Amino acid sequence: MKKEIWQALIDTFIMLGISTTVAIVIGGVFGIFLFLTSDRQFLQNKPLYALLGGITNFIRAFPFVILMIAMSPFTKTIIGTGIGPIAASLVLAIAGSFYFARLVEQNLREVPRGIIEATESMGAPPMTIIKVLVNEARSGLVLSVTILCISLLSFSAAAGMIGGGGLGDLAIRYGYYRYQTEVMVFIVVLLSLMVILIQAGGNLLAQRLDKR
Repeated sequence: MKKEIWQALIDTFIMLGISTTVAIVIGGVFGIFLFLTSDRQFLQNKPLYALLGGITNFIRAFPFVILMIAMSPFTKTIIGTGIGPIAASLVLAIAGSFYFARLVEQNLREVPRGIIEATESMGAPPMTIIKVLVNEARSGLVLSVTILCISLLSFSAAAGMIGGGGLGDLAIRYGYYRYQTEVMVFIVVLLSLMVILIQAGGNLLAQRLDKR
């Protein structure tokens, strides 16, 4: 089954690569706005914060498999199909974006208030303040990206249950439906090794970026 395993691995990397990149961009921007519109920040806006927070909580409340089924008509409209790694990547990106947004908000809240006030007192424009915030929170943000990658890897395996492809699909088709236990065990071990490597890489980079 070497050919099938390689193809499943490629499909998993496609899903993980696309969804993680999109989630970091969209979720990062969304998370920054969540933080800046919260109490005591320079864009404080309680109604807007409540709206953004409500949207974030609503999407995060969906179990991934249900979200993928619910978004099937949308993915068909956008890319012409509701199955396959690209279709799954779109749903993964949506789920990951709002998950990452909350992580970004939490990381920015950990930046000492004094640093923000000092930057504001010097008359820095909003973009400069945002850059300072991101720079001060960079170690935590790296760990959040690590958590995001691991979560999306788990979701991508679940996507195989409903035609998403990848290692999850292979495990279901051969390990479950055809009772080939060795295939299931191999894929579980492979996914576990991927998680260990991602976490180790994230921890190492976060330690190097941590100024404390």
